Amino acid sequence: MTIDESVAGADRKRVRYQFDRHTPEYRHRFQEITEEMQGKCPVAWSDTHEGHWVAASADAVFELARCPHVSNDHDLHGERKGYKGISIPTAQRASVVRGGILEMDDPEHRIYRSVLNPYLSPAAVRRWEPVIDEIVRAALDEHIESGRIDFVDDLANIVPAVLTLAMLGIPLKRWSLYSEPVHAAVYTPENSPEAPKVAEMHRAMGIDLLTSLAEIKENPRPGLVHALTELRIDGEPAPDLEMLGMLGLIIGGGFDTTTALTAHSLEWLSENPEQRELLSREREELLDPATEEFLRYFTPAPGDGRTIAEDVELQDTEFREGDRLWLSWAMANRDPAVFPDPTEVVLDRKGNRHFSFGLGIHRCIGSNVARTVFKAMLTAVLDRMPDYRCDPEGTVHYETIGVIQGMRKLPATFTPGKRLGPGLDETLDKLQRICDEQRLAAPVTERPDVAVID
Repeated sequence: MTIDESVAGADRKRVRYQFDRHTPEYRHRFQEITEEMQGKCPVAWSDTHEGHWVAASADAVFELARCPHVSNDHDLHGERKGYKGISIPTAQRASVVRGGILEMDDPEHRIYRSVLNPYLSPAAVRRWEPVIDEIVRAALDEHIESGRIDFVDDLANIVPAVLTLAMLGIPLKRWSLYSEPVHAAVYTPENSPEAPKVAEMHRAMGIDLLTSLAEIKENPRPGLVHALTELRIDGEPAPDLEMLGMLGLIIGGGFDTTTALTAHSLEWLSENPEQRELLSREREELLDPATEEFLRYFTPAPGDGRTIAEDVELQDTEFREGDRLWLSWAMANRDPAVFPDPTEVVLDRKGNRHFSFGLGIHRCIGSNVARTVFKAMLTAVLDRMPDYRCDPEGTVHYETIGVIQGMRKLPATFTPGKRLGPGLDETLDKLQRICDEQRLAAPVTERPDVAVID
């Protein structure tokens, strides 16, 4: 932290803390930086990425996230005030389509969000639990006899992707066409030699998404895609680019965050086998609080950008209209003023009001899905691979954690077991038929019953 005393009475940005979230150094120094900011400058100005405020304490993040003078708007074409949405810096990939409801303010945000609620409420997600369990079972059966698995590639990448496509109304077997570019786009820097390959994968995914959108407009079938095509704003259909932004948010939010949470949790439990045994043995009491604690501690999506929409003074800081602001959910989740022993994983932590799904009107609408899918994968591994051990030498974390605190590889070994049913391809064929026949992707108001797996 640096404070320029020579202008302390005049410069509203006199409290400065310089670090770049998008560097490997930040990943390695995260706790050190967090403690220093919370102790000395819970809100500070950073000159990185054209300059922005950083909120690091739970109190500051809570107040700013709920402030009516803070905007999520991404004004791509300069039609309003030119605000830049939730990414700092603005990603090149976000220069054509904005990120759905996360880059909208009310009343527009509320209109689009209301369309999603009947598909993502707790009751709506509960209908999918038998389907989720069957996907998990099939993914584990592919490897259960070998005694070896990569928990990222072979489980945590697959289950969220297949379920998300099912909820969208897109054929399940296309999951890899979507999963690979979504993950790669996060861990591949835009200046990487791999970036053109990732961009090409994204184009292929985009073409498939556009094709599905056109097909569903022409021949409607249940799912979130159909829901968006039915949306009317002042009597007019939603623009295709806005629908693509919404679908991109659902896909991105549904894939990488749940994958990251699952991988980190399984890695930690491998490193703490006594805690793993405790969680497995006492899961009826511990599974829910442990899930919230893993969400707090690992914070898969570490923060979001905002724009100050009106001059305002908060947290002893003078904000001006147009200032950029970074709300660090991950730092707030390590604030000792709210979370005793914040650097420890406490499986039965009480009163765990973490920030991992955000706050205010933009709180993550997919939180019910994330929790349900995570618990299904975790408990299945505890039951079927109880002695698994992750391989630290083969584990690959994302190099940077500015966007997602994720993993690329998490290989593990375990005592081989027996298959319980058919493999993934055959299972997806069966589940596709069930989704179609039972109209599982319809809104819960039309189709409230839980899926039946024959």
